Amino acid sequence: MGAAVLGLLVASGTAALAGPFDSSGQRVAEARRAEAAAASGTGAAPAPGAPGAPRGEDSPRLTTAGLPAPAPSAAAVLATLASGRAPAKNSLPRRLDPLLDKPALGERPTASVVDVASGTVLYDAHADTARTPASVTKLATAVAALDSLGADHRIETKVVGAKDDEDGKDDDEGQGDGKGKDDEERLTLVGGGDPTLTARAHADGFASLRDLAARTARALKDGGARSYTVAYDVSLYSGPRLHPIGPNENIAPVTPLMADEGRLDDSRSGPAARSTQPDKDAAERFRDLLRDQGVKVADKVEEHRADTGGQTVAAVSSAPLSALVERMLTYSDNDIAEGLARQTALAAHEPVSFDGGGKATKARLDRLGLPLDGARFADGSGLDRADRLTPALLTGLLAHAGDKDRPALRPVLSGLPVAGFTGTLATRYNEHTNASGTGMVRAKTGTLTGVNTLAGTVVTRSGRLLAFAFMTQDAPNPLDAQAALDRMAAALTDA
Repeated sequence: MGAAVLGLLVASGTAALAGPFDSSGQRVAEARRAEAAAASGTGAAPAPGAPGAPRGEDSPRLTTAGLPAPAPSAAAVLATLASGRAPAKNSLPRRLDPLLDKPALGERPTASVVDVASGTVLYDAHADTARTPASVTKLATAVAALDSLGADHRIETKVVGAKDDEDGKDDDEGQGDGKGKDDEERLTLVGGGDPTLTARAHADGFASLRDLAARTARALKDGGARSYTVAYDVSLYSGPRLHPIGPNENIAPVTPLMADEGRLDDSRSGPAARSTQPDKDAAERFRDLLRDQGVKVADKVEEHRADTGGQTVAAVSSAPLSALVERMLTYSDNDIAEGLARQTALAAHEPVSFDGGGKATKARLDRLGLPLDGARFADGSGLDRADRLTPALLTGLLAHAGDKDRPALRPVLSGLPVAGFTGTLATRYNEHTNASGTGMVRAKTGTLTGVNTLAGTVVTRSGRLLAFAFMTQDAPNPLDAQAALDRMAAALTDA
């Protein structure tokens, strides 16, 4: 059996650990690809969306109501992966010290390795030193959101009916009773902070703006005004809309209402040109979708706070939080990360902003007893260089996600990219490079100029689950640093 096939079979086993087959269906897809690869003897089956990939194999598993199902508990499989022999504590320095000492990693790289089942620290190289983590910040964002809200939490986007005054003007507070002189009624699209809302024809289990328009049209069918105006309410969030890095293809302006992350192309992940006003664009798209449903709607779309006394006309809900976390981690989705940080802020009654999200995240992790000395959360995505995390905190987050008594955190593990097959690790491991880690390493990557980080889990040859975190700063060459980190993770498979 080739290394790639063996790796995928192991990956399907660790998928069970991490889900076992959960809300996004991603782990189901991995298991099917593993079986296909093993049967054909050709290695990895095509990734979803690639030529030759089975159509729809990554579609979410749905409930009878047509909504993506929440992630089930994985306590039994976690117990199985805790039954292997843990590496001797003094064995890892012999294995990792020479790799950590490579010039490619710059000066004083840091590292932590923990046995997930027992919580025993197996390796510590300046593990309490806080550094810029880049995108592995999303691990903290995910744990805080899941612990605050639960894996089944859904985010609602709704349409509220509110009427203008009879003279066609708003009252003094910008609210009206609804009726204009032409009997126009305002429909306000209220953003709830769902970063996965889509206007695409195929929603793939996520909340659909098309469905919301259809439901709104049905609700209006039996009467009401002869024509309507569309407004949008984004008052849920406060503070700056632009991330501190400024306009960037890696993230849209942060707003509680957007469709397809404000992307101006057909992409679903990765960098892309973004709208500067994704909230207004979503409202205008909603207006057009209402017209497609036969609703008479005025051309003009304006921002307007929904009337607190207005009736909800229609609503759609996101996939479960478990699915959003998985998508965020697998594809390193910055828009989802900032949205989830704000959901944590909402739950904590903090300002729904960059600052509020950071404060709520830190407070939640403190409640979990995680080591927070030196930690700082300037954003939810890790794009901000002001973020600070330690390897000890990162392995602590992963160990908590693997705790059989914390099933709500399991999507943090199931969302991690699989070495050689999925997400940001799809091309970093293969049968020629770090073959022992292919399919056995699952990890979140972090990359900014001068920053390289890798944090995740690995199943050892004896079947033991380890959590690891490796961090570098000011390495001379980012690709060399990345390769060195990958070699360290692969080396743990033989521990």
